[in-house]
Amino acid sequence: MKGLEELNLPDDIRYAKSHEWARPSDGAMRIGIDDYAQDQLGDIVFVELPQVGDTFEKGVEFGTVESVKAVSELFMPVAGQVVAVNDGLEDGPERVNNDPYGEGWMIKVRPVDPNDFDGLMDREAYVAHVKG
Repeated sequence: MKGLEELNLPDDIRYAKSHEWARPSDGAMRIGIDDYAQDQLGDIVFVELPQVGDTFEKGVEFGTVESVKAVSELFMPVAGQVVAVNDGLEDGPERVNNDPYGEGWMIKVRPVDPNDFDGLMDREAYVAHVKG
């Protein structure tokens, strides 16, 4: 496992306490799990994601990630409607481990309230949260 100083935690995204991230993208938000979460889970072997058109409230489970260690739920960091799903994870779930903010993104959501993004933690607050 990586030490906290080794984690890739970009400044241009926001983080949820449940270790999902959100990044604004063309009027929507891309969502995935962060480097800390993928590192804790270990090798990811399966990702279950919702369908385009599904709507979720903030904090509600939207899918699961299965690793060699455990199955973990995914929770919505913002309320909104799914407008895209990363189909590449179906055949390549390891992308979440290799590139959690790039090829390992999970869903793209059109938020109900774009200001929800501001309610998520910035990098500094998230690092403090992970430290406990």
